[in-house]
Amino acid sequence: MQASRAAAHETVLDVQDLSVTFRTPVGPIEVPSGVSFTVRQGETLALVGESGSGKSVTSLAIMRLTAKAPYAVVRGRVRLRDASGFRDLLLLTDEQMRRVRGNEISMIFQEPMTSLNPVHRIGDQIAEAIRFHRDVTPAAAQDRALELLELVGISEPRKRLASYPHHLSGGMRQRVMIAIALACDPKVLIADEPTTALDVTVQAQILALLKELQARTGMAIIFITHNLGVVAEVADRVMVMYAGKIVEQADVGPLFARPMMPYTAGLLRSVPRVAILGERGAALQTIGGNVPDPLTLPPGCAFHPRCLHHQPGRCDAALPPLEQVGDDRAVRCLRWREIGSAAA
Repeated sequence: MQASRAAAHETVLDVQDLSVTFRTPVGPIEVPSGVSFTVRQGETLALVGESGSGKSVTSLAIMRLTAKAPYAVVRGRVRLRDASGFRDLLLLTDEQMRRVRGNEISMIFQEPMTSLNPVHRIGDQIAEAIRFHRDVTPAAAQDRALELLELVGISEPRKRLASYPHHLSGGMRQRVMIAIALACDPKVLIADEPTTALDVTVQAQILALLKELQARTGMAIIFITHNLGVVAEVADRVMVMYAGKIVEQADVGPLFARPMMPYTAGLLRSVPRVAILGERGAALQTIGGNVPDPLTLPPGCAFHPRCLHHQPGRCDAALPPLEQVGDDRAVRCLRWREIGSAAA
């Protein structure tokens, strides 16, 4: 990913203090809470964490796809660069946002079978996005749809234009979703666990495809996943989330070599390794417990009930700030200096 990083020079998406408050029968829930990050041209930022950490809601808030107020209230700033500078997507009208969504910023959703319309042909679904954002004829939109299917590696692309989603395999449906997301050459692509339901061979093909397309177009990618093996393959930078907050941010190399937040270290220890699995009686390490309910977050650091480095009276006393450790690194832990030194 070094070539990709070298090309990354201009911030295209700037998210500051993003929070989403959901109204529920038992009280308000705020997930994510105070999330800030930037993504540069040609860069891949990975959002990592267990289910319930707030990764997908963060992406939906950026795309303005959460429920409307008063059921969900989004606060903060989501600034997207265009030819004249930055625009705050949260200040746009619904009609203005429809012109941005799918055109300048696009999203690949987790499950293509629920995202694709089962009663419309593949070609028509791709062409719909093109015709909405581009002043082209139906025939030209179909020609562009054919080009996109060829671009994402669909076999017999002309035949697939007339296919329905249930005619395609899971990997082919995911490629169609990528084609729709790339139809208008977006500056930013959000990929929400696009390989979760795929076997490892197809997963590798999808990851290679995304890297190839990024190299061609220079688009920025926000890659949401819980799979650290995938992160090592695709990411330039990593943002680890827990209980709706960022707990560590770093370039992928330093984060894997020296995690400073115990949660990050736990995620890395739980990745299967050939050396460990080859030992007789060796057990895969896990993180005990579960992500806390956002309605009943523990006091202090939300991770402290599961943390091996927990100090009573300290870690459960106050929420640690997200401290800048260097130019491109931040960590939310009161003991990061001790833990980082031990890891080194």
